[in-house]
Amino acid sequence: MKKRHEQKLIILSIGLLIAFSIPVSLLFNSEKEVFGYPMILVYLFVVWMISIIISFVIVKKYDE
Repeated sequence: MKKRHEQKLIILSIGLLIAFSIPVSLLFNSEKEVFGYPMILVYLFVVWMISIIISFVIVKKYDE
């Protein structure tokens, strides 16, 4: 894997560190529900799913 692809994964990791931090996560801690699930759970699982998809694309696209 080339250096720039590793840098993309590091940027993704830093973004996830920020997205999963307590202050940002608590922004979604409300009484609202999405399909019967609390908003904070929906936020956490959607961010997690998007991060898996992005990392998969980076690794598959740039795997040499």
